[in-house]
Amino acid sequence: MQAFVDFMNGIIWSPVLIYLCLGAGLFYSILTRFVQVRHFSEMWRLLFSGKSSDKGISSFQALAVSLSGRVGTGNIAGVAAAIGFGGPGAVFWMWVVAFLGAATAYAESTLAQLYKEEQDGQYRGGPAYYIEKAMGQKWYAWIFAIATIMACGLLLPGVQANSIGNAVEATFGSGAMIQTGLGELSSAKIFTGLVVVLVLGFIIFGGVKRIAHFTQIVVPFMALGYIIIASVIVLLNIAEIPAIIGQILGDAFTPMAGFGAAIGWGVKRGVYSNEAGQGTGPHAAAAAEVDHPAQQGLVQAFSVYIDTLFVCSATAFMILITGAYNVHGVGDTFLVQNIAADIAANGPVFTQMAIETTMPGFGKPFIALALFFFSFTTILAYYYIAETNVAYLKRTINLPGLVLGLKVAIMASTFYGAVKAADLAWGLGDVGVGLMAWLNIVGIIIIFFMSKPTMKVLKDYEEQQKAGVTEYTFDPQKLGIKGATYWEKRLANKEQAGE
Repeated sequence: MQAFVDFMNGIIWSPVLIYLCLGAGLFYSILTRFVQVRHFSEMWRLLFSGKSSDKGISSFQALAVSLSGRVGTGNIAGVAAAIGFGGPGAVFWMWVVAFLGAATAYAESTLAQLYKEEQDGQYRGGPAYYIEKAMGQKWYAWIFAIATIMACGLLLPGVQANSIGNAVEATFGSGAMIQTGLGELSSAKIFTGLVVVLVLGFIIFGGVKRIAHFTQIVVPFMALGYIIIASVIVLLNIAEIPAIIGQILGDAFTPMAGFGAAIGWGVKRGVYSNEAGQGTGPHAAAAAEVDHPAQQGLVQAFSVYIDTLFVCSATAFMILITGAYNVHGVGDTFLVQNIAADIAANGPVFTQMAIETTMPGFGKPFIALALFFFSFTTILAYYYIAETNVAYLKRTINLPGLVLGLKVAIMASTFYGAVKAADLAWGLGDVGVGLMAWLNIVGIIIIFFMSKPTMKVLKDYEEQQKAGVTEYTFDPQKLGIKGATYWEKRLANKEQAGE
């Protein structure tokens, strides 16, 4: 199984996809005149200005749901893997992906708002919706929807749960070994998997509102707490920061771990972490209640900064400052070996050791707790994304029991990931991320060349911004945008009400 998964990843994560991720971000950065920089203050203003409704969630809640997908095990275990296989220079390429990816996040999230629909009393949208409406290719939208259900419902939850199980085992020990149908498993992992699944079931059976309310409380709290701990470690070692930054920049362009390895691992884990271009963030963006599609696009662009430039950088600095890492070479060799050779890079141990070095006795339990919240909220986001794509398919084929089946599948995947080996879980996750990224990035680029909707929306928003309007409005027909039926109905209802 592992050999097959590695083979698939070799095809999906070829250099073509790596440069496609970077190229799409650069493409939209240039075309929008670096919207991620020009509208930074507007992003901050919009973050706290939106309100929820019976049908939609607020901009902040949508940000929290999407951040719960972005801020996950990739920020702790993923950064460690990037350094462990790509060297310190991989961190630089994670930064590049974040900066350019913010423009990609703006584009895909604006498209999600633009082409969203109202289904069963709530807003739904995402790549499947805008691929069908903007490209006119329903078959392509179906492929994305099915791939996303497979990725978010079956493949990716196991990665998040695996990190929780590993962190708990590293902190409290494996406990007694129990023979099961899945092989011999540690009682600690079995207990962890059962607890995670029970809490997950309670929340996902409560619907998107319960997910949004949970994440808007937990996500800011966990991210802030993690950054504070990282900041303490950085401040205690502040004299080493210039050398660490020099190491990151220097290794990004040297063959220490192979120039291609640094870029490859940095981009792969960067995309895995901030998800810009992957097509996950737009699902939450579409659920937001806003006055103009560009507004949630800007808010979602800001979420990439939080994820990579803050949380991922915090992890990287902790690991590099304390030297709690190895860099793998070819086979069983090491280009850099600072710690024991048997410590896996595809896990949270690098980060746990980094905190333990500065705060003895605190690192392992803290990372176990952080990983639980980081990874658990990401699993919630994955469920919401998969459910949205099930809702998309039900527009055409309404098979009974699809949503219930998804809930059971994601709970089973979560338990399996919590108790099984890390390499297979990460490999399956990479397959899921790669497939979604291929389909979504190709889609948003084709949509641009067909009708340039994201540029028209941004120009309209900026014109209203310059005019100093007190309430933004949006008329897709005036801009020559077809298929934005939600916004057409919204405007018609406003005019009818005399607003």
